[in-house]
Amino acid sequence: MLEGGAEQPALSAAELFDGMGLDYEKAFGHLPEQRAAVEWLTARLAPHSRVLDVGSGTGRPVADALAHAGHEVTGIDVSATMVELARQQVPGARFEQRDVRDFTPPAGGYDAVCAFFPLLMMSRAEATDALLRMSSWLTPGGFLVSATVPADVEDVEIVWMGRRARVSSFSAVDYVRLLREDCGLEILHEAVSVFRPAEASAGPEEHLFCYARRGARTVTGGPAA
Repeated sequence: MLEGGAEQPALSAAELFDGMGLDYEKAFGHLPEQRAAVEWLTARLAPHSRVLDVGSGTGRPVADALAHAGHEVTGIDVSATMVELARQQVPGARFEQRDVRDFTPPAGGYDAVCAFFPLLMMSRAEATDALLRMSSWLTPGGFLVSATVPADVEDVEIVWMGRRARVSSFSAVDYVRLLREDCGLEILHEAVSVFRPAEASAGPEEHLFCYARRGARTVTGGPAA
């Protein structure tokens, strides 16, 4: 996702994805490591588990695959366009236009939270708080399956798929450390790969995928709601 260039105003996350719609799914909906992550998670969830998909986009492939596996899936996204597309494409899940930074989970939390690339247009402080919040929503033994673009950057202006935005991120080492030390999660898998989107305006991206699990103890770094 991280590349420089062009002369146009930087967009908010909602504006960027409202304008992108199904173009995002066409470019990034066939990411092998993401599908592998969802398959890994599905194989470990009990039947009818409660799952939150943060930054659910068009609903495909994540919410769609989890709903077809019989789980109770809620997707949240800041983009009204993405939420509407997801509702049309994945009727077996529930979608809300919400921001993870002020989202309140239901009583009892979630058996798993998926967070594939939803934090890049936040500040590092906001992204850290969001990870703490998501970790605190997990039931004991629950899974946080996430991905980001690993880069040691803060509030950098870029052009991505022809659109200007401001992004922040963490290096792979710092992101994994944040999950382990700040969020108190057990890291089960971490791997960096390179993906080449099916879109001429989007160049190759380095992706970090992490699978993590909450232990029996309470996560202390973030609010419960």
